[in-house]
Parts: sequence; C-alpha cells; structure tokens
Amino acid sequence: MLNILLKGGDVLCADGQIRQTDIAVSGSVITQLGRIDEPAEQIIDCRDKLIIPGFVNTHTHAAMTLFRSYADDMMLMDWLQKKIWPAEENLTAEDIYWGTQLAIAEMLKTGTTCFADMYFFMPEVARAVAESGIRAVLARGMAGIAPTANQALAESENFYNEWHNAANGRITVMLGPHAPYTCPPDFIKKVTALATKLGAQIHIHLSETAGEVADCQKQYGKSPIALMNELGIFDHGALAAHCVHLSPEDIAIMKEKQVRVAHNPGSNMKLASGVAPVPDLLAAGICVSLGTDGAASNNNSDMLEELRLAALLHKVHRLDPLAIPAKTAVDMATVQGAAALGLDTITGKLVTSYKADITIFDRQEPHWHPRHDSLSLLTYAASSRDVHTVIVDGNILLDNRRLTTIDEERLLAETDRRGMRLVNK
Repeated sequence: MLNILLKGGDVLCADGQIRQTDIAVSGSVITQLGRIDEPAEQIIDCRDKLIIPGFVNTHTHAAMTLFRSYADDMMLMDWLQKKIWPAEENLTAEDIYWGTQLAIAEMLKTGTTCFADMYFFMPEVARAVAESGIRAVLARGMAGIAPTANQALAESENFYNEWHNAANGRITVMLGPHAPYTCPPDFIKKVTALATKLGAQIHIHLSETAGEVADCQKQYGKSPIALMNELGIFDHGALAAHCVHLSPEDIAIMKEKQVRVAHNPGSNMKLASGVAPVPDLLAAGICVSLGTDGAASNNNSDMLEELRLAALLHKVHRLDPLAIPAKTAVDMATVQGAAALGLDTITGKLVTSYKADITIFDRQEPHWHPRHDSLSLLTYAASSRDVHTVIVDGNILLDNRRLTTIDEERLLAETDRRGMRLVNK
C-alpha cells in the first residue's frame, strides 16, 4: 500500500509544465505520477491546489532568528562588528538549537523543504534538523582570524564524521570558511587540506560588498574569486554565497570551476550590498540558486519572497522586463537550489525515484484568480500563507498549515526569552 497519495492536483512537472496528475509516495520517495487509483494510508485531496518541489534555501544562518529586528538599518561591517559579533559571544548551544528550530518552523510554514546553514554549535543545529524532519546541508562556520580558528577546524572534522549522511541521509555536511576577509590564505590552505582528507565540499561568502573586493585587491592584488581559485577552494565543489561584485574574469573562473552561487536578493538589498549580476551568471551557464541569509539581515526565511525579489530586482536593475522570467525564478528556488547543494539527483524535481520533498499551495484566495499562468501567479501573486502541506522525505511536516513535529507554542516562548537575554547581557 502507498503511504501518501496526492490526488488531482496541478503539478509542476520536471519539464517545467504544469499538469493535473496524481503523485504516489512510498517510504521516502515518489513512486508514481499519473492517474493512480491504488489504496493509500493517507489520501490528500489536491483539487484546487498547486504542487511543486519544495523550495531549497541555499544560504542561511538559521539561529540568527534570535537577532531578528535587533540591529537593522546599518552598514554591513558596523552591523557585524558593533552589534552581531558582540551579541553572538553570548550564544550557548541551547540557544542555537532553539534559534534553529524557529528558523525551521518558519521555513516549513513557507514551503521550504531543504536549507544550507553555516553557523556555530552545529551538532545542535543537526539535532534540530534531525528532530524536525527537514533536509539540510550544514557547515560549521570558521574564521581564521579568530582565536578559535584551529578549534573550528577540529570541530568541523568531528562534525563531518558524526553527521554527514545522518538522519536517514537528510543531513549532509560541508566545510564553512566564513569569507576571505576573515580567513587568511594560510587558514584557507588548512581548510582545503581538510576538504581533501574528508572529501567535503565548501560553503563560503564571496564578493558580498564593494569594500570587501577593494580590500582584497589592495592586500593580495586580486579579487576574492581569483584568490580563492588560486588557493584551491574551487577544486572541492564550492557553494559561494552572494557574489555581488564580480568582474568578467571572475565569472570566467566561476564557470570553469563550476562554482555554484547562492543569490540572496533580500539581504543584499537590505544591507545595500549591491545587485549581483545574476543574468550574466545564468548566461554563462553558472548554477544560481536562492537563499534568504540569516533573519538578522533579511528579516525572514521566506523563500517565496526571495523568488519574487529575484524576479523583480533584476528587471528594474537592468531596465529589462525579460531579465529573470517567472519560470527562471522558480527554477532557482527549486531545481537549481538542489543542484547548488549537490542534491540534484535526489530532490528539486517531482519525478519518480526522487525524494518526496513536496510543497502544496492552496489556491482558494482571490489572488490566485484568474489562472492564466500558474508559474506567474506563484512568482508574482502567491502568499506564503497559501502553503497548505509540506512533505519531506515522505513525511508530512506541515499538515493543513499545522506543524507536526514542532511544538510551536513552546518554541515561540523559548525563542522570545532567549533572544532578549542575548542582547540585554
């Protein structure tokens, strides 16, 4: 017997077309698409609903939900040095667990089934992921200029050995050197040596601000992209967050080395970092996905909002209404997100044998009518409040807008208390 049967929904198929079809889930995978009349343990009536692959959020600092609204409307380095880094000194492992659960709850309720995270106390992040049922790619953030630099390397190795492919394969682990301005070349060499030893890929912030790029040029005579290429970061499979300030030479390197980009339009706009050259990256054949960044600089974990911002921002920036069409934006949030995390053989598409990572939108509200183009409606009209059901690894984690694995009332009380303590110390 099937575990779950999604009956009669409009499905975003792997070819980009939307068709009314049924989806059968057995265990953790999609086993059939088409007209299905077999019995199932649970049948979900999906008439008047849109079924898509779950959103993939490729760059977060999940536990920074605890700093949401704490330090807004500041320059990036002032924000980090005067507010965020001092507050982060107060974080405990339990704070990280609860802050991560808050982010996971928000992501599930807004249709995200997988996220990439870089932060501290990563075993607690992994515990939150394992308990909640979501899929995640986790990296222990490392700063080579910090007194804990070597400790961070050791913790990264231990974390990889303990958690890579854990939780029924829902958790994979990368290495997370923070950025060139916090990780000098000698430390980056240690990271690449560890990546070689473990066979691990790398998640790093690159070329986020003009000042970062100018400082790197002044100090090393080359851009952050060229420097990381010279130091071997891109030889291990790299996920590069932001990539706002790029030269044509940078883009050529990224194409050659198959660097995958996590584009964070909301965070880049809020911190006034600039506008990433996403149309140029896509034209070069580079994988571009979407991320929310941390909730301290966005200030939410809503991937539908990022999808819409990506579609709109590049239009107005290029004065070109064709810059990022709706279909491209949806691809960036789903199939390209899976590819960016190295998960494109298991998630990001609704096809047989892929993991059942599925988001279902209820289309009863007025903004879903008339239905000339469902992908256009999803991109430009839908609300994250329309997310009805979320399935990850074949398990229903959001059932008719209700979280099934997280006690939301307790979660909100814990995170309110912990968030205030962190900034009032």
